[in-house]
Amino acid sequence: MAEAGVLPAGARVELLGGQIIDMSPIGPFHGGVTIHLNQIFSMADRGRWVVSVQNPVRLDDRSEPQPDLMLLRPAGDFYRRRHPEPDDVLLLVEISESTLELDQREKVPAYGRAGITELWIVNLNELTVEIFREPQFTGYASRMTLHEGDVARPSAFPDVGVDVSELLRR
Repeated sequence: MAEAGVLPAGARVELLGGQIIDMSPIGPFHGGVTIHLNQIFSMADRGRWVVSVQNPVRLDDRSEPQPDLMLLRPAGDFYRRRHPEPDDVLLLVEISESTLELDQREKVPAYGRAGITELWIVNLNELTVEIFREPQFTGYASRMTLHEGDVARPSAFPDVGVDVSELLRR
């Protein structure tokens, strides 16, 4: 749309349910948590996944959000010919501060409906990690909230742990 002149060049937007959603600016805490997760997952991958940071995922013809981080199945072309789709996503992470209500109300159901196997919402307001598993049409059948002292582990890679206290330390 930017190329066609519909949106200004460099506009921070994403498509969700056919609606263009303005993306909030990324503050230092949000950016730092993203960098921290990227480092943890990049150091542990051993060729098992590809880390994608703030890139689109194509849920359907009407939704192409840009989550903060995804662990993707390795692809020989590194997704140069198409955006990743739900079957490619091993873990999707949204880091939420000002977007928390949108992420919980709109994105959780959209990701579940699309079949994203596992979703984490890193809640910067409450310093928690919300883990959603078992996708279904209305969202997820399983939800747990991790706090300081807990360790988050992707279900696909339980050998990889993210210390919630360390991740959310200011």
